[in-house]
Amino acid sequence: MTVDDRFDQENLDQRLRDRSLIMHSEVITGPVSDWATDFSHAEPEWAADPYPIQDDLRQRCPIAHTDRFGGAWLPTRYEDVAAIAYDTERFSSRSIIVSNVRPPLDFAPVGGAPPISSDPPFHHDARKLLLPVFTKAAVARQEQATRAYCHSLIDALEGQDVVDVARDYAQHIPMRVIADMLGFPPEDGPRFREFVENVLESVNLPPEERIPRAEKLFDYLFAQIRDHVDNPRDDLTTYLVNAELYGQKLQPAHVAGTMSLLLIAGIDTSWSAIGASLWHLAKTPADRERLVAEPALLPTAMEEFLRAYAPVTMARLVKEDMHWNGVDMKADDWILLSFPAANRDPAQFDAAGEVVIDREVNRHAAFGLGIHRCVGSHLARMELRVALEVWLERIPNFSLDDPAAVTWATGQVRGPRTLPLRIG
Repeated sequence: MTVDDRFDQENLDQRLRDRSLIMHSEVITGPVSDWATDFSHAEPEWAADPYPIQDDLRQRCPIAHTDRFGGAWLPTRYEDVAAIAYDTERFSSRSIIVSNVRPPLDFAPVGGAPPISSDPPFHHDARKLLLPVFTKAAVARQEQATRAYCHSLIDALEGQDVVDVARDYAQHIPMRVIADMLGFPPEDGPRFREFVENVLESVNLPPEERIPRAEKLFDYLFAQIRDHVDNPRDDLTTYLVNAELYGQKLQPAHVAGTMSLLLIAGIDTSWSAIGASLWHLAKTPADRERLVAEPALLPTAMEEFLRAYAPVTMARLVKEDMHWNGVDMKADDWILLSFPAANRDPAQFDAAGEVVIDREVNRHAAFGLGIHRCVGSHLARMELRVALEVWLERIPNFSLDDPAAVTWATGQVRGPRTLPLRIG
């Protein structure tokens, strides 16, 4: 039996002790009184439709504030979102999920999910490790299997008049792709959904409830890592176990943290983008019919879906007390870095609130801005394109069965969680 001391039980117990060093604040839940002074992305009205809220704030209070989560700010203009995303001197990425838990300062520069949680200069080297895995050429090798899997999912829907496309199609595609890349058992897909919901949709729970949920994810990841240490194979987990940085193999927390990033972000972002795109086409027959008639337009339309329904909002932590663009920020205040709001800023995009599927100039921020721009963007684009191509080829006629039955995820990754479509 192969032994790697990095992953023995004593080291893992130390990991648990390290993770207990947290700061937390009072949990505030319930309806928002004023989005300018009391916003909360964890409330159902935000999940249902955040765009009118963002548009209103952009006009009357472009950098909103809340006392929830121990204090947080929400910029809604593209220029402010971009300025913060590019400013690594005054804003830290050591935690990128707004919640009632703040990791201690010594989490920087690595953070809990490198490289997305890493600050310079460590970030550059941690990100560089992943670049070969997510090149266009590497992603292209995944396309045939992804396309075949999409067809198999649709085969399983045969005979159904109403299909929950979020549950029975969209979520499964990135789950299978990421599981294959990491070398995880494909039958563990249902567990991945639980991990996603625990990490991203429970941010307003008290730490004593939230942290044990997150531990389920890391217990799973370390079990997979130990199996790969004992049984190496040609996959991303074995690659990370063997990778070196500064002449040494990666620390266990780095390996597991990067795997958690790939698993959680890699699944939920694509799941949400696929679902939101199909939701739009189901409620917009003219766009659906045009894409069926002009399949070559799909790559352009896909970029517009990413702009208009950008699933991802990241977070930063303020490093020091400062006056910034007219507001007084305190050290350890959260910044909710809303790429969806930036993507609908009329100062940046013509007809920003409209979905224009043949929009030619579309420098959207759906994949982020600055040094943390999504390392897996080629993979996400491939999954979205193939999922839509196969669906439109196989099921060209569909509509919303009951618009009121559509539900959306709360938190920082927004996409349909229930999406019943009527076929035909």
